[in-house]
Amino acid sequence: MQRKTAVIVGGGPAGLTAAYELLKRSDIQPLVIEQSSQVGGISRTERYRGNHIDIGGHRFFSKSDRVMNWWLDIMPMEQTAEQAFAIQYQGQSRSVEQAGEGPDPETTDRVMLIRPRKSRIYWRRRLFDYPLSLSADTIRKMGLIRLGRAGLSYLRAAACPVTPERNLQDFIINRFGRELYNTFFKSYTEKVWGVPCDEIPADWGAQRIKGLSILKALKHALMKQRSGDVSQKNTETSLIERFLYPKFGPGQMWETVAGEIQERGGEVLLRHTATGIATANGAVRAVTVRNEDTGRETTIPADYVFSSMPVRELVRILDTDAPGSVRDVANGLMYRDFFTVGLLVEKMKLEDPQTGDRIRDNWIYIQEPDVLIGRLQIFNNWSPYLVADPSKTWLGLEYFCYESDAIWSRPDPELIELGTRELGKIGIIDPSDALDGCVIRVKKTYPAYFGSYTRFNEVRDYLDRFENLFCVGRNGQHRYNNQDHSMLTAMIAVDNILAGITSKKAIWEVNTEEEYHEAK
Repeated sequence: MQRKTAVIVGGGPAGLTAAYELLKRSDIQPLVIEQSSQVGGISRTERYRGNHIDIGGHRFFSKSDRVMNWWLDIMPMEQTAEQAFAIQYQGQSRSVEQAGEGPDPETTDRVMLIRPRKSRIYWRRRLFDYPLSLSADTIRKMGLIRLGRAGLSYLRAAACPVTPERNLQDFIINRFGRELYNTFFKSYTEKVWGVPCDEIPADWGAQRIKGLSILKALKHALMKQRSGDVSQKNTETSLIERFLYPKFGPGQMWETVAGEIQERGGEVLLRHTATGIATANGAVRAVTVRNEDTGRETTIPADYVFSSMPVRELVRILDTDAPGSVRDVANGLMYRDFFTVGLLVEKMKLEDPQTGDRIRDNWIYIQEPDVLIGRLQIFNNWSPYLVADPSKTWLGLEYFCYESDAIWSRPDPELIELGTRELGKIGIIDPSDALDGCVIRVKKTYPAYFGSYTRFNEVRDYLDRFENLFCVGRNGQHRYNNQDHSMLTAMIAVDNILAGITSKKAIWEVNTEEEYHEAK
């Protein structure tokens, strides 16, 4: 009997997870179609003159044991951290005996590091803890008057919350008060989305901030010294303090998975684009694929199709005559684009006050309204192996825009100069210390929660009618999923296929609860 085929559109975390799961658990043959020249989607690792760029920053952390174990099956933990992690993972993962001795990252490349998580907010040319804490440093930097206003503002919000929460502004004010919202949330969030917070639905906060509030942040600050739990199962995602990280960045994980898929008999086609999907009798039957190097198109019969392509494009390439309302909603879905300026500098002006060395932050949220930069990554602190010369500092300057904005099309040297000038303006570097740079542009990085999003269920209901079509991943579901959420959508889709479950409900429910799927 001929093996069934699954065509998987998109070689990011969701698509590659689906292919790997099918090969491990079934005799279904996966074929992954990836439009770009490398796998990983926005979780890929870019390279520039021996330096590695993690697009957007990817902590390998999940409250799902299934995801954590999946990652560690692909890449084991480093030797120095293996035993401590195994002991402290609350018995949900591997025992010390099962874990064994991990590899030494100095001699082995296929290895997960355990990294400390540190991120702060840069406001009024000063660094503030994120999440906020009532430390002496915070009190000194904010000043007693502003701190008092923040406290009163929070009490006012707690006593008289905005109901119903109509937008993201209401959502954040209800949890932090208006003073802290204006101080530490408003500018950065509006840089990311390009619209005022009162025009963004509260759904975005429910997806990204989830259960975090000022009370939980303060409770975490008081309790964290008592716990050595690396798994951090009972900790809000925004508060975790340690995470796993591949030696050479997130793309190393997905490049390794792609290699495993091919070794097991699956196919991964790079620079191939899905241009059409044929349907019949309520199911998808074939996918037309264009080779971007030759221009040749091929139609591939499919028993199953997994789509992590943008929903707007998926509806456009279906050969069915979708209702006008569905096409209108799909065409009205919006996406925020993104580019990173990789900047190699001799040193930063910001230093660790205790050691005098480079600050230890993974990233810094730039809350300053007088510059366009939204966030700053320090790649040395994600993994020392991301930097060709560890005596230098390798930075990622993150800018958010639309592909139609003039800044998107500016030449690379102009964007490198812009980033250098802005970091100099706000006192993070001396522009004369900039040594080299590059620009990485990424389209459709963030599916937006405005535009026609309020009617998204109309599109979802229509797509769910195709019994063998599975929408997975961030853009596949038009939802701000992290990579572990994207993986879980693919895993559950495979579960459903193998169990004969036709409902897509469980796939869409990933990342809609206060806790991740499978969380304790």
